[in-house]
Amino acid sequence: MIDVIRAGLLTTVQDLGRHGYRHLGVAMGGALDRLALEVGNRLVGNRPDAAGLEVTFGPTVLRFPRATRVAITGTEFGATLDGKPVYSWWSLPVQAGQELTLQAAKRGMRGYVCIAGGIDVLPMLGSRSTDLAGHFGGLGGRALRDGDRLPVGVPSSRAGASFSPQAPEFGVKAPTWCKFVLVHEPLRRGRHPSGVAWAAPIRVLHGPEYDHFPASAHEAFWSDEWLVTPNSNRMGYRLSGTELKRTHKADLLSHAVMPGTIQVPPNGQPIVLLSDAQTTGGYPKIGAVIQADLWKLAQVRLNSAIRFIPTTPQEARHALLEERAYLRQIDAAIAMHEDRCARQPALAVS
Repeated sequence: MIDVIRAGLLTTVQDLGRHGYRHLGVAMGGALDRLALEVGNRLVGNRPDAAGLEVTFGPTVLRFPRATRVAITGTEFGATLDGKPVYSWWSLPVQAGQELTLQAAKRGMRGYVCIAGGIDVLPMLGSRSTDLAGHFGGLGGRALRDGDRLPVGVPSSRAGASFSPQAPEFGVKAPTWCKFVLVHEPLRRGRHPSGVAWAAPIRVLHGPEYDHFPASAHEAFWSDEWLVTPNSNRMGYRLSGTELKRTHKADLLSHAVMPGTIQVPPNGQPIVLLSDAQTTGGYPKIGAVIQADLWKLAQVRLNSAIRFIPTTPQEARHALLEERAYLRQIDAAIAMHEDRCARQPALAVS
């Protein structure tokens, strides 16, 4: 078990989500930063889709009654283990009785704590993810509270000795330090009236109703910087900026939507749907965030800005292939580490 000493603002159990139920109105859910969860699970010897903890902002404190292995990925928390600083994107041995403290996030929005064996709550519809709107999955369908206890599964038999609590710590390169995250974009950018100095570049494809908007709306959509308002959650980011007016005023029939869909309601302020979004909607879709950039979007803080970068389906596929290549490199690096540890047990890598 894991003892939740301090749960923080919004900490939930998440895996890679529910698949195959959208036709029944069930949201996919799962980690908003899927890449961070996948890397964290690799660092503790789990399957990539094992359940971990999604920590929003923090601060969070966890106690481990038994020796285990943990990894923190996603944003940087300035974490400590029994008061000793530990780092994100590292596989960390934890001894019985130690406490892991995640301070308030220094940057970014969400972090992930993965534990060897995964969080072993009861699966619902093939997933352990918490559906906050549906009140199911995770631990009682809710965010964690102070005093909760979380069950942990048995570590995978495939995990080598390098994942034992006695093995040395080791780490991998965070995706933000890799070339594949760089986005080529036009030099000329607009500026949000709030005066936000920096905005996260998010690559977007044209949506089915892109032509329902005039040239002035297209210009504003691509040139302006969009503020993520506090009225946002795991269902979607509500943005603030120039009003996007439509030329086609006819109502749309309710139709399928998915994470990454950018809808424009009557007030002209876009909404970017996230993992917990509904399965259908009636607002026109001006664009769609590519899958390879959804994890970047998940790390944008409230009251921070994003800017949309036009891309093509070919570029979107290439970006996803680069992300998968990054994960294969991590697999190869971990395999090399396991081999070296088998030959030289005291050796650690970074």
